[in-house]
Amino acid sequence: MLLEFPERGTEKEEWDNLIKDGSRQRRERKKTVSFSSMPTEKKISSASDCINAMVEGSELRKVRSNSRVYHRYFLLDADMQSLRWEPSKKESEKAKIDVKSIKEVRTGKNTDIFRTNGIYDQISEDCAFSIIYGENYESLDLVTNSADVANIWVTGLRYLISYGKHTLNMIQSSQDNLRSSWLSDLFADADTKGNKQISLCPAVQLIKDLSPGLKNVKIELKFKEFHKSKGKVGGDVTKEEFIEVFHDLCTRPEIYFLLVQFSSNKEFLDTKDLMMFLEAEQGMAQVSEETSLEVIRNYEPSKEGQLKGWLSLDGFTNYLMSSECHIFDPEQKVVCQDMNQPLSHYYINSSHNTYLIEDQFRGPSDITGYIRALKMGCRSVELDVWDGPDNEPVIYTGHTMTSQIVFRSVIDVINKYAFVASEFPLILCLENHCSLKQQTVMFQHLKKILGDKLHTEPPKTEDSYLPSPSDLRGKILLKGKKLSPNCTGAEGDVTDEDEGAEMSQRMSNESGEQPNVAPPKKFQLSKDLSDLVTLCKSVGFKDFQTAFQSQKYWEFCSFNEVFANRCATDNPGDFVNYNKKFLARVYPSPMRIDSSNMNPQDFWKCGCQIVAMNFQTPGLMMDLNIGWFRQNGNCGYVLRPAIMREEVSYFSANTKDTVPGVSPQLLHIKIISGQNFPKPKGSSAKGDVVDPYVYVEIHGIPADCAEQRTKTVNQNGDNPIFDESFEFQINLPELAMVRFVVLDDDYIGDEFIGQYTIPFECLQPGFRHIPLQSLTGEILPHAWLFVHVAITNRRGGGKPHKRGLSVRKGKRSREYAAMRVLVIKAVDEIFKTAAQPLREATDLRENMQNAIVPFKELCGLSAVANLMQCILALSSRLTGADNTPLLLFNLKDQYPTMEPQGLLPEVLRKVVMVYDVLNEFGTSPSPASGILFPLEKQIWHCGRFRTDTFGLT
Repeated sequence: MLLEFPERGTEKEEWDNLIKDGSRQRRERKKTVSFSSMPTEKKISSASDCINAMVEGSELRKVRSNSRVYHRYFLLDADMQSLRWEPSKKESEKAKIDVKSIKEVRTGKNTDIFRTNGIYDQISEDCAFSIIYGENYESLDLVTNSADVANIWVTGLRYLISYGKHTLNMIQSSQDNLRSSWLSDLFADADTKGNKQISLCPAVQLIKDLSPGLKNVKIELKFKEFHKSKGKVGGDVTKEEFIEVFHDLCTRPEIYFLLVQFSSNKEFLDTKDLMMFLEAEQGMAQVSEETSLEVIRNYEPSKEGQLKGWLSLDGFTNYLMSSECHIFDPEQKVVCQDMNQPLSHYYINSSHNTYLIEDQFRGPSDITGYIRALKMGCRSVELDVWDGPDNEPVIYTGHTMTSQIVFRSVIDVINKYAFVASEFPLILCLENHCSLKQQTVMFQHLKKILGDKLHTEPPKTEDSYLPSPSDLRGKILLKGKKLSPNCTGAEGDVTDEDEGAEMSQRMSNESGEQPNVAPPKKFQLSKDLSDLVTLCKSVGFKDFQTAFQSQKYWEFCSFNEVFANRCATDNPGDFVNYNKKFLARVYPSPMRIDSSNMNPQDFWKCGCQIVAMNFQTPGLMMDLNIGWFRQNGNCGYVLRPAIMREEVSYFSANTKDTVPGVSPQLLHIKIISGQNFPKPKGSSAKGDVVDPYVYVEIHGIPADCAEQRTKTVNQNGDNPIFDESFEFQINLPELAMVRFVVLDDDYIGDEFIGQYTIPFECLQPGFRHIPLQSLTGEILPHAWLFVHVAITNRRGGGKPHKRGLSVRKGKRSREYAAMRVLVIKAVDEIFKTAAQPLREATDLRENMQNAIVPFKELCGLSAVANLMQCILALSSRLTGADNTPLLLFNLKDQYPTMEPQGLLPEVLRKVVMVYDVLNEFGTSPSPASGILFPLEKQIWHCGRFRTDTFGLT
């Protein structure tokens, strides 16, 4: 990260130019190619850099309670005793704050002046910070031009609070010592001749090994430029040069700023610091000192750090880049959902015309289509079977020019790959157009090749639902037409299914030929083949009323995409209820001749289990499908939301508001930085220049769909810093997905760099890395997004984008669970008695949540904060100037209480008052009382980590 420090006297921009993301108005820029990697500005990567930058000074904006904003130049005195600003109407001795008087440095817009300010929404959370000072806890509220500058001031000030004028002496850098000793050992191993220098190529390779995402040419250029700047002749590299180049290329400032937040203002994390980070930020449960030591053993590169139990910046970076800090919840990498529900209660990963590898009308057919789909966890594949030469059935799309593959070869491949990715049942959607003679051949191949894997047990008439995936483990189900039970002969007539005819008719219409709408054809089906169809009998759909009255649970309807959309629009509630019991397959419209994909979310929200996708066509829709089925061990089955499974529940697929009975969640995402973004594939217009920006998209029910984008970072694909935060309300978390998309900003048209799609329920909270994938789904080598994720309930405060849900402004009517009358007297009477208790429970929950909001605010934190972070934030205020305790936590009573030890400052008195309100809920006989049990646990943990600052009795 390169930061520019303005010289004193720089012309100040107007406040209007401070746009919402906190950056200056984007200047007109030209696409250029830089042939130099040498920094032109100072790179920040240590506390001493921060202090030096503060002495140099920065232009900041001072925010006042009257919504006025003053441009001021702030700087730290050279003796590091005072913070000054200019110009000012005050005398020079009054336009300053003594460092000794600073009580706290608070990040974000977390003071009363910020919260009540008329320009709150114009200020970026990441560019704001406040200095709390004096005996009356006054606040100096400041806004920087970028999150980078805010980080510098916050880090530097926190060091000054801890160490005063001895700050720079103290920084004689444990981190530098750890890094230097580690790199010195590596250099010594490479210096086999003992010349105290190594040649350029081994030096380049050594840094490449330590940071694989760096390009060799960039490392080599950096060495040469350092040599040139020092007037050095020759290519050999000394140890000092090696360390300097590593420091310049491999230090990630955003991770350094994170480290010092938790390191008690040290340049490394000890075991207690790391415990606090793992529990408070990463959401890790049951953290112990041994947990920290295990992380240090696994990721700390220096011998000294290993011995002393310290995690250096390089070790911390290694940890954050590891699989342990992947955004995807590792519990979801294995089957973790209940697999004993009826088959109709699951979404099933499904492929359309699996044999095609290009378009639907002229494209080639190939068995690799089946191999690819099955390896990706697909659990429903399609076989469109026709008579072939030499009495061998073939697979292709009838009435089209697609090529043919032999049926037997496909069954061989299915037998080999059916259960490679998943042990749960595979559905073969068989569209049979063969003569009786070749149906016999089909039957023989199926029985001989698949053998016992075929499910042949007829459905049990006494059951009401399909068996579960667990019951059908290792089985292949055939979906197709079936003869009537009354048929006693060797064959009988059934209605033909011919999706290819729809395609052919569509092509004829487009070519201007007279459409020929033929009635459904009949064809003869052999009884042997019919008997192989057991739990997935293919039937036509008439309407929902008829289906509810007469459809059997083992009967299976296919819906054309257009018809399914009509059902979702006209009868959304009926469609959801239909899918509680019956399997529904949705296949693409015949208009999709190019093998484009429909949006699977349009039908998942209706409960449709089998949404057939063209796996050969990459893009947003396949990203959603792949991302969705990544959960539950990528086994191809995902349990649908409870509201879509419960018999007595109502859900409309088109809801544009909260879902009754489902608690909305707020998703807070901060896009921090990126690493090693490649050029867009096929792009050559700009050479190696990449101008990346990030879109965050929410996909789900209509009420949840939203998107936000970061600013563009010009000409930096190696390590762009975004530092932008977004907030989304998620009304049905079980069906929501988050998609991160990185694009290259270009005048001609923005180009795709990479993406990652993840179900909301699989997000891990805390600081996480996201591996980017290419357009076709391959992992992009060493390309990452670094983000912070937090999830709170809707009443946690904050300002959701375009939703007006801030609990601080404007009252919102309270929403209570509603009862739907079923016109079944006995059931309605029972549920009528539950209405009042549900109303009371809602009141208790809302009151508790509303009480937590001011508690977080008084702790100086945003809505994203958790209880442990609140108690930690209070720790710096619990002692007076002479280190005597102002407040004690009493853990002897049933619930933890705060006990003042004398006259309290106003801010602490308010904290105690709000905490007492929480305690009132805690001591009431209500479901809300459980809130203080975790709070007591957090206080104990914080006291264990910070015994020097917590008063516990």
